Amino acid sequence: MTQPTPAIVSQEAVRRLPRVALLLLCVAYVVPGFIGREPWKNADIAAFGDMFELARGHASWLAPKLLGQPPEFDALLPYWLGAWAIQLAPSWVPPDFAARIPFVALLALTLLATWYGVYSLARSPQAQPVPFAFGGEANPVDYARAIADGGLLALLACLGLAQLSHETTPALAQVSFTALSFYGMAALPRQPASAGISVLAGLSGLALSGAPAMAALFGIGGMALTAFDRDELGQGADRTRGRHSLAVLGGALLVAIVMASTLGLWRWRVNQSTLEIDWRGLGRLMIWFTWPAGPLALWTLWRWRRQLTSRHVALPSWFAVVAIITTWVTPSSERSLLLALPALSALAAFSLPTLRRSVAALIDWFTLLFFSGCALIIWVVWISMQTGVPPKPAANVARLAPGFEPSFSVVAFAAALAATIAWAWLVRWRTGRHRMAIWKSLVLPAGGAALCWLLLMTLWLPALDYARAYSPLVRNVKKYIDAPGCIEVLGLTRAQLTAFRYHGAMDLRNARREATCPWLLAAAPLQPAMSIAIDMSEWKLVATIRRPTDSNENVVLYRRAAHR
Repeated sequence: MTQPTPAIVSQEAVRRLPRVALLLLCVAYVVPGFIGREPWKNADIAAFGDMFELARGHASWLAPKLLGQPPEFDALLPYWLGAWAIQLAPSWVPPDFAARIPFVALLALTLLATWYGVYSLARSPQAQPVPFAFGGEANPVDYARAIADGGLLALLACLGLAQLSHETTPALAQVSFTALSFYGMAALPRQPASAGISVLAGLSGLALSGAPAMAALFGIGGMALTAFDRDELGQGADRTRGRHSLAVLGGALLVAIVMASTLGLWRWRVNQSTLEIDWRGLGRLMIWFTWPAGPLALWTLWRWRRQLTSRHVALPSWFAVVAIITTWVTPSSERSLLLALPALSALAAFSLPTLRRSVAALIDWFTLLFFSGCALIIWVVWISMQTGVPPKPAANVARLAPGFEPSFSVVAFAAALAATIAWAWLVRWRTGRHRMAIWKSLVLPAGGAALCWLLLMTLWLPALDYARAYSPLVRNVKKYIDAPGCIEVLGLTRAQLTAFRYHGAMDLRNARREATCPWLLAAAPLQPAMSIAIDMSEWKLVATIRRPTDSNENVVLYRRAAHR
């Protein structure tokens, strides 16, 4: 006999994951990476540069630019959020930290919207588990809560989420509004008011964050799914509800399209030729970036293959397909693939009731060995930097980051130690007699990802800050500038321009044929095409300044001959 659904779940298997533990896990993942560091290269500090310019009134709010250079992404809302935060923050709060505060909220919104989106899908009739002949099957509310917990754990476990979700870039805003749109469409049949507001905010925010085409595709797919959803377009009240959902989706989509068109946010970013795509590289990216949600999502599509048109499978599949295809055809592959993670995590959650015990055990053992090994390496390298024992890791750090001086922080050490102890307790719990909960297979992946991210952002943060921030380069340049004055720049990236403006408080101006500033700062080596734009006979080389951790970002400093 063919079962109507592959999910066979008892009430005992949907025990609730303790809310305090889940909340602490989310906090341990969200907070580290936003505090205690400087803006990092390249997209992080470049986006902050646009926010800083807007906050100081040096750029147009409808067309942010940095020394005449437009942002990499044709977005507005992320830059507005950072600029408003800088303006509203007290004077004692560093502008770079103030700009991160809205993005902390965006990451939290991503996690929250994903949980409620999966919960709403799990409440749909076709997602329910098989009813038992003599009772004892999972209660629908408890089942939906357990599946949602699994979806959130799957999202936290995704390896590709960690760094990009802690940067102040439009990519984080895009994934946050994608998750909000996903929740709205998932909950629209059950909660039309709040879900409608979420769809409107999600699609509009996505359009204002530089992805109007994806907002349009998500909205069109949601409308098509609603139009063909048998559960929603039934008889009587169900038919009226379905028409209401279509009207809400259509209205939200229209608002997003009109908003993007009015503000000129439509841009063609597709690769000119598919022959330029590195398919092997994209395959590797898909595997590590989406692990473990990606493989589990594929398992869901196979096990639920008879329900592919059901809302709980079709909706996240559409969101994932749109993001994956965008990853293939646009240059920003990692940041485009980021938008697929909430949907892939939702699909992964529905694999949990169908996982075989051997597959769950394989996930547990792989996760245990991988993340425990990573944590051990992080601790060994940190101990070596602090004590010199063992000597080789400290020597490698000194070679890769010349000039770096290790420091000790009691707060960072305490947080890292607490996280490591919590990991040891989690491993002990998972290997104990707690095998019934369906979300159990994703506890170790999510906990391990949070552990390693927290260790990196505490124990290794000074070294990472030195390696990825531009302040060491700025300090080295300022050593040679013995007299104040404006500085002409030539060939510098937007990230470098932001660094010299923010860290060095330098008055930067684009280089011109007739020099007006006593100093010239150019990218090294100075290309012949760049030197044509200025008269090099007016300038005398002062020094070539090396960025300590990257020889590809050296700069050359010149002084105008008349000012010798």
